Amino acid sequence: MIVIDQKLQRVSVSVFGEFTLADYKEFEEVVNYKVKFEGPVDLSFDLSQMADLTIDVAWEEIKFSRAHPDDFKRIAVVTESQWVTWSAWLSQTFVNADVEVFDNADEANAWLDATQ
Repeated sequence: MIVIDQKLQRVSVSVFGEFTLADYKEFEEVVNYKVKFEGPVDLSFDLSQMADLTIDVAWEEIKFSRAHPDDFKRIAVVTESQWVTWSAWLSQTFVNADVEVFDNADEANAWLDATQ
């Protein structure tokens, strides 16, 4: 399950439990709309409560990132998982955005707020 919050030029996503393809498609719709009307956006992904993700989500994330190389300014990822940290750094090869990984959401939001 995901919870999506939107601000001007920012999309914040929190994942709880399993991250499914339906969740990712919901995220894509929000981002596509925001980018169309606001230009490049910041992303905040709080994955600290994510239990697992399906393989189709991982594949969709790669396809989405490759299709949107210039649509993100900064991406903050909150996680304690080494696998998620590694995949966040890998996704940086597909997008022209600053990507940072944080231990908690407060640090991530402070980084996004400070660099506006």
